Amino acid sequence: MTNPLPPFWRPDIHADRRPALLARGRIRAALRRWFEARDFVEVEAAILQVSPGNETHLHGFATTLIDDAGARHPYYLHTSPEFAAKKLLAAGEPRIFDFARVFRNRERTALHHPEFTMLEWYRTGEGYETLMQDAAALLAEAARAAGVNTLRWRGSEADPFAQPERLTLQDAFRRHAGIDLLRTVTADNDVDRGGLAADAAEAGIRVTDDDSWSDIFSRILSERIEPHLGRGRATILCEYPISEAALARPKPGDPRVSERFELYACGVELANAFGELTDPAEQRRRFEADMDEKARIYGERYPVDEDFLSALAAMPPASGIALGFDRLVMLCTGARRIEDVLWTPVAEPGRGAA
Repeated sequence: MTNPLPPFWRPDIHADRRPALLARGRIRAALRRWFEARDFVEVEAAILQVSPGNETHLHGFATTLIDDAGARHPYYLHTSPEFAAKKLLAAGEPRIFDFARVFRNRERTALHHPEFTMLEWYRTGEGYETLMQDAAALLAEAARAAGVNTLRWRGSEADPFAQPERLTLQDAFRRHAGIDLLRTVTADNDVDRGGLAADAAEAGIRVTDDDSWSDIFSRILSERIEPHLGRGRATILCEYPISEAALARPKPGDPRVSERFELYACGVELANAFGELTDPAEQRRRFEADMDEKARIYGERYPVDEDFLSALAAMPPASGIALGFDRLVMLCTGARRIEDVLWTPVAEPGRGAA
């Protein structure tokens, strides 16, 4: 960063941050009570994993485990507790939640931090529509705990007590970009890169020769769709194309789209949810495709957690959701950036090391 933030430990800086940090504790306690009242069990996923996750654009922190014989083994800090949580579902836990510390490399902005808290919860035998109800309820619980009636970020506001808008990707692309998204997606999950590129260019969106269909999709989403979401009330953006939902099962009745939704408030993505895929062969295929794409773009790939795929075969039907807890606290407290709601932000490069 060219203009590093002042040290969080300066008494004047801490005094400014302290009200939001205390609100963070109240919000966490309120959400924990909400889960416990509904017979969820709080779990603690191990941070060290053999794979940090296999999504193309997620970057893990690598480390080395040295066993008692002195042998060295590559490990990673997890980017999500998802793999471990699903193993617990396979073990027989029906409802679980985890306030997990997670780690993502190459991410530091007003909304991103290398280490942050992900609130994940899972329900076996229940559809992802139930998670939509959960997410709406937790927005209200968090606002009540913080003592606010409005979520705020960068001039945008949302009512945490209003019923969220439900919007499909197809409708969102038509409404905000004038693009028929599913025209470029086939029933066998192939995509028409040229068709989407032409539609994007016609809509005035920059497209380069080496952009994939996914790259173009993401650019349209970030430039034309996301700024409109969660204004006035939260938005549930659902039915993502299968190629953009690596861990979700297909939606019954339309194999082009998945049981995936994201929750937005004030233009900020807060949560990502799936009707969970439980087919290990299909999951392996998707992981390998994503790692091929990661190798193409970044020149690296991560191992597949074979133990996770084995557990997936034994996992019952389930739905799961990951919510950025720090972002929720930001919106409840009106904080300008994620560091304002973290007790001890990660030191910036060059600070604190001799």
